[in-house]
Amino acid sequence: MFPLRRLREIVAAFGAKRVVVVGDLIADEYLYGKPSRISREAPVLILRFTNREVRLGGAANAAHNVRALGATALPVGPLGGDDAGAEVRRLFAEKGIATDGIVEAHGRLTPVKTRIMAGGYESTRQQVVRLDREPEPGVADSVEASLIDGVKAAGSRADAFLVSDYGYGAVTPRVFETVLDMARSRRAVVTVDSRYDLPRFKGATAAAPNEPEVEALAGAELGDERALEKAGRAVLERLESRYLLVTRGSRGMALFEREGPVTFMPIHGSDQIADVTGAGDTVISTFTVALAAGGDAVEAAWLANVAGGLVVMKRGTATVSAAELSESLGTDGATARS
Repeated sequence: MFPLRRLREIVAAFGAKRVVVVGDLIADEYLYGKPSRISREAPVLILRFTNREVRLGGAANAAHNVRALGATALPVGPLGGDDAGAEVRRLFAEKGIATDGIVEAHGRLTPVKTRIMAGGYESTRQQVVRLDREPEPGVADSVEASLIDGVKAAGSRADAFLVSDYGYGAVTPRVFETVLDMARSRRAVVTVDSRYDLPRFKGATAAAPNEPEVEALAGAELGDERALEKAGRAVLERLESRYLLVTRGSRGMALFEREGPVTFMPIHGSDQIADVTGAGDTVISTFTVALAAGGDAVEAAWLANVAGGLVVMKRGTATVSAAELSESLGTDGATARS
């Protein structure tokens, strides 16, 4: 049982924290259409276009979540000199997020994930297909040098560093080493969310993989909590981290501590999930800010669990505010089970 007052004190401290978010900045594009008829050309549904929306994705969504929680977000990452890159910059400006650490990579595509959404005005919109426009992996030497400079400049007053790796190559080994160096000098938290190459990020304070990613890293089926505990311990040792926060979908989360027990947490709220898009960004952002704000690992994990439970009830790439988080704490008794 967590004292509600203690958790709300941690949330209230979010506003004084500065988090550098380093990684792959992505544009999440949504194209909405109302079902019209079946095509004569092929057995496919024809949608009548209704509207288009672009949201911050990837590391940009992580930065947006940090900002929504009340902390200062300082994104560092590359954007192409294209329309998608310009849209991401515009969205950052609208959200009050600084763009000093963004590097324009000429000749490189800004990653765009386009989701085609079908549904009537009074019905639930469903994702029909997703189209990804991706740059070649990696960045030019000049862009890497600028990213390193960006990490140094943004990190000079940072309370935490969040690495958001979506496999597009923004977080090179040299960039990550700079993050670790700056964090050591600041005694700051470093958290990592990496979709495809988590073992590369050794030495971070914490990592937040999902259960299938832990299963792949451990090379073993996770049929029950005992199997997960064994695999999670192995991954934690491999990463040389202090904490491992494993998201388990409708089964909640599991927190592994190098010098502590495994804490299993049930899902917050309903297990009738509306949309998991970007939920991992919300979890790692909340966990990071909470650690920076003085929460211990279990307190930070529970706050991340609550935030994750809130965001999956929203449609599309979304965020959770500090006010929403604080209010929701009072509705569940602020309890965690281990």
